[in-house]
Amino acid sequence: MESLKDKVIVITGGSKGFGLACAQVLKDQGAKLSLLARSEAGLQEAKKLLGSDVLTFSLDIGNSKQIDEAFKTTCVHFGHIDHLVNNAGLAQIGSSDELSDEALALQINTNLVGSIASCRSIIPYLRETSSKGNNCRIINVSSASAYHFDEMAHMSIYAATKAALERYSRDLRKELEVDNIGVSIVRPGSAMDTDFANKLNFDKLSPALHAWQNQGPYCYDGMTAAHVAEAIHFCLAMPRGVSIDLLEIRPNHRTKKPIF
Repeated sequence: MESLKDKVIVITGGSKGFGLACAQVLKDQGAKLSLLARSEAGLQEAKKLLGSDVLTFSLDIGNSKQIDEAFKTTCVHFGHIDHLVNNAGLAQIGSSDELSDEALALQINTNLVGSIASCRSIIPYLRETSSKGNNCRIINVSSASAYHFDEMAHMSIYAATKAALERYSRDLRKELEVDNIGVSIVRPGSAMDTDFANKLNFDKLSPALHAWQNQGPYCYDGMTAAHVAEAIHFCLAMPRGVSIDLLEIRPNHRTKKPIF
């Protein structure tokens, strides 16, 4: 495992959930962080928690110009960039027949277009750093819903965007091999200490939960955002020339589903 001390790491969706947990773990390892997220208030809270020398950018991850400017500013401030953790993502719950154009566009632009644009924008910086012999990586955070069918019901678009991100990541790995830049997919299941469910529309959540119950009597718990953060740290700390293609981390304590 390589040290992450003084490594410059950009984290999208870095103000809460998996992104913030990842930032805490990497800051403890001595990394220098640049956090991108929508909420300025959330970013300021994250900065208070993490301490000094953390850059923050409040932006729309679906806006490529804003992404480009954030990466440029990060490179000027720290002198280079070593890693990207592509974590930004959101879900709009609802069955396919009632999915609005807005919900469709928001998920595709954030989870897929924004993630691809972030990769495109970061590559020149990573290529420059890697050319000097440094270990550089892109971590694309997917979701267990991209592969498994028991995570949650009525989230087909969210799952599809994450599946598309995984397919893109596999080709990106091949493209960047010549530059010695690693590309990893981290595929987390649900963690009970995030606010993911709080952002969902309750009127649409109720029928989705009943559909989820009909999939079977059991679900799983026991995993936290910190466990996902450690998985991301593991991928980043692999020695140059070694890449984790896909790391799936899911809760493994079986429990009966609650009744709604």
